[in-house]
Amino acid sequence: MSEQPLSVIPFLHALAGTGGSDLHVKVGSAPRVRVDGRLRKLQVRTLTPLDTAQMVAEVLPADLTDSFRETHEADFAFSLSGVGRFRVNAYQARGTYGIVFRRVAVGAQSLAELGLPDVVGELALEPRGLVLVTGPTGSGKTTTLASMVDLINTCREVNIVTIEDPIEVLHQDKLAMVSQREIRQDTANFTTALRAAMRQDPDVILVGEMRDTETVRAALSAAETGHLVMSTLHTIDAAETINRIVDFFPPFEQKQVRTALAQALRGIVSQRLVRRSDGVGRQAVVEVMVNTGRTAEAILLPADAPPMIDLIRDGGYYDMQTFDQHLFMLVRDGIVTYEDACLVASNPQDLTVELRAAGLVA
Repeated sequence: MSEQPLSVIPFLHALAGTGGSDLHVKVGSAPRVRVDGRLRKLQVRTLTPLDTAQMVAEVLPADLTDSFRETHEADFAFSLSGVGRFRVNAYQARGTYGIVFRRVAVGAQSLAELGLPDVVGELALEPRGLVLVTGPTGSGKTTTLASMVDLINTCREVNIVTIEDPIEVLHQDKLAMVSQREIRQDTANFTTALRAAMRQDPDVILVGEMRDTETVRAALSAAETGHLVMSTLHTIDAAETINRIVDFFPPFEQKQVRTALAQALRGIVSQRLVRRSDGVGRQAVVEVMVNTGRTAEAILLPADAPPMIDLIRDGGYYDMQTFDQHLFMLVRDGIVTYEDACLVASNPQDLTVELRAAGLVA
C-alpha cells in the first residue's frame, strides 16, 4: 500500500520552531531548513513526486495555476495562521516539483535591532533622491528596506507607495500613509506600477527590485523630480551597482544616465550576512557609500577618478564605510569572530593586518 502524500504545513511549523530562515522541499531528499546560514535536514522520510505535488497544490494561488503549468515556476506569498508569512518560489526540476519558502518578519525590526549604522537611517530620511540597498540573494535586503520604510512611517507625515513582488512585511499607517501594491495581484509589473505611482501624490516610492531598463529609467526620473525612491539590486558593492545601472542602457545613453545618477543618488547600502559569535542568528555587514562631490565625480568620469572603494574607505567624515571596516568593528566589539569575519571579508589579508595592528588577533 502506497504512503499518503505528506503535507508541507508541519514543515513550516518546524521552520518557525527552529528560528530558521528557509525551508527547502524537493524530490529525493528529506526537507531541510536553513538555520544561521546552514542547511539542516529534518527527521522525515525522503520526499516523493507525489509529496511535492501535494505541497505545491496546498500553497499555490489559484490564479497562478495555469502560468505555473506553462512556465514551471512561480513566485508568491503564503500566510499560515499562527505561524507566519512566507515568500515562496515553486519550480520544476527534472520533471518533479520543488519549493523554497523564505520566512518573513511579521513586522519591521528597527535599524538598531539589525545592528546597522545610523547613516542608514539618515539615508532613509532623505527628502528626495535615490537610495539603493544591494547584495546577493538572501543577504537581508528586504529586511533592511522594511526597517527603512518603518522609520519613515514613524517619523514623517508623507505618502509612501511600495511596489513589491511579493509583499513580505506588512506596514500599518503610523505618522505616514502606506499603500503596498503587489505585482500580479495589484498591478502588472514594476514599470507600470512605478509610472502609476507618480499619479498617486507620492513622497516616497519603494520599488522592490530594479530588474530592467524601463524600471531603472522610471526610478531615476522619479528621484530627479523630487521624490525619495528606494530600491534593490543584486550587486555586491557600490562600484558594481553603479556599473550595473549604467549597463542597463545602450552606449549612446550611458553618459546621460551617469549624469542623472550622479545628481539623484543619495547613497548605496550593500550587505552581506555573517554568523554572530553568540550563535544567535546572523549579523548584517554593510558597505555604505554616501554620494558626495567626489563620489559624484567618480560616477560621471570613472576613468579620471580614484576607485570608488578608495573614496568609501576615506569617507569616514560622511559616515561611509567599507565591508572590511565594518568587520573590523564587529570583531573588535565581539559580535563576530575573526574566523567568520575572514569568510566574508573583501580582503581577508588586509583585515588580518588591521586586526593584528590593533592587538585584536595574534
